[in-house]
Amino acid sequence: MRLSWTVFATALIAALLGAAAFAGIERVVPAAAGERARVEGVVHDYVLAHPEIIPEALDRLRDRAHADTIASNRDAILKPFGSAWAGNPAGDVTLVEYFDYNCGYCRASLPAIAALLKSDPKIRIVYREFPILAQSSVDAARMSLAAADQGKFQQFHDALYAGGQVSPQSIAAAAKAAGVDQARAAAFAPKADAEIAQNQTIARALGLTGTPSWVIGSKVVSSALPLDELQKAVAEARAGK
Repeated sequence: MRLSWTVFATALIAALLGAAAFAGIERVVPAAAGERARVEGVVHDYVLAHPEIIPEALDRLRDRAHADTIASNRDAILKPFGSAWAGNPAGDVTLVEYFDYNCGYCRASLPAIAALLKSDPKIRIVYREFPILAQSSVDAARMSLAAADQGKFQQFHDALYAGGQVSPQSIAAAAKAAGVDQARAAAFAPKADAEIAQNQTIARALGLTGTPSWVIGSKVVSSALPLDELQKAVAEARAGK
């Protein structure tokens, strides 16, 4: 469906200049049809002459949509499930990782996360189960949430990653090593499934495209990030960018 230039111009100018600035433009430019057509023509010609502004405008619109989604689902994103967090409980910046235990990129991100926690005592990591790769991902997420409910998330998290390929055997071994009460874990399954479903719903709203995905401040990144990129994202969140 082709959007009218009025709609596109509104979105583009609002994205580039900000909603407040565009409100000022609307007060200055008369609402007459002829004037509106003239403004649309100016925008049309400018966009054709400078097409490189379109990706920037779309990025800004996407970032605003992400910020709105984060704000309206704040607790479901930023509030840890049980003990599924690390770092400073009163940290000034929270990084939320949506991850899958079968994800090789999530595994590869472990050293960067550990280094970030060691280098920055003011941050908090919140882990959100986002099992999308296999049934064993779902099984691991359920046990991980049961461990988090029992205050043993980190122990299970570390043990499962240390146990190699995710399987029923490695999940059971990690749970045993972490001291997870198996009977309580079995009874906890419906609550774990509800948490996973909520994470998946919010992930769709945020447009997450895979794992690991990050919510850092008001921004969303669907990619594995090296330490320097994580540090840059934290610095931007602190600066309110």
